[in-house]
Amino acid sequence: MNLRVKHSLSYTYDKPVALGPHVLYLYPKTYPHQQILHYALRIDPLPSKVVRNVDEEGNVQQVAYFAFNTSHLSVEADMTLRSDPFNVFDFVLFPFEAKNIPFRYPERAQKYLAPYLSRHEITPYVEQFARQIATQVSWATVPFLTLLSQHIHDNFFYQHRIEGRPFPPETTLRGQSGSCRDYSSLFIAACRCLGIAARFVSGYLYGNPAQAHELHAWVEVYLPGAGWRGFDPTEGRAMINNHVCLGASADADQLAPVMGTFQGATSSLLTAHVEIEEVAG
Repeated sequence: MNLRVKHSLSYTYDKPVALGPHVLYLYPKTYPHQQILHYALRIDPLPSKVVRNVDEEGNVQQVAYFAFNTSHLSVEADMTLRSDPFNVFDFVLFPFEAKNIPFRYPERAQKYLAPYLSRHEITPYVEQFARQIATQVSWATVPFLTLLSQHIHDNFFYQHRIEGRPFPPETTLRGQSGSCRDYSSLFIAACRCLGIAARFVSGYLYGNPAQAHELHAWVEVYLPGAGWRGFDPTEGRAMINNHVCLGASADADQLAPVMGTFQGATSSLLTAHVEIEEVAG
């Protein structure tokens, strides 16, 4: 299927400001099952320069530079992608020891994966939760990931929360509720405490009305022999072809769609809107 996404963000300032460089994470990552057919970025006021880079984690970032003061900033990304169906479990874990957790990554991968194995915000309560899930599937790696997604989806109350960083994993676990990024933060912590490298993903989701007009968050885990594989605890399943990824990071705070500074105003107001739809090929 072909998916079209329009994501608009508008900032207004109470008086003209000088804009510093702004980093945009609004260019989709590509996967073997997904390719970009069209992409357009519109910025008002027109920047003096826009540079497209690849950051340290492999995400495409666009850096906009501005020469004049302004009382507003509008950014719109318009993209169309071809997203083909695929078998999300069509892989072989290798070395075979990775079929069960905890496992040890090959030595050459350990240094690269270190940020995605950080135990920051992992508490004994979260680790106990992860071990309980693992016990139910006899510590099998893929069944653990599947059951963890299903458990969060089936037993937690979804909380619509547009702004703010993810809650600490233990807060989400004890409250049995949260937003998509809170679910993802808990999923990541549960994986990391059992030795599975995991990272936060930001992007769009097609097919869920509750997520159709805002950014969505899910998780990717690194499995030996399978690479990075997506799991969405909000949906309760592995990622399929209705997700569009803008970026993935060990730290959720690094994936805001627009990041930058300004000088001169005392206040600013942000409005944002997302539209995602299936279009004819």
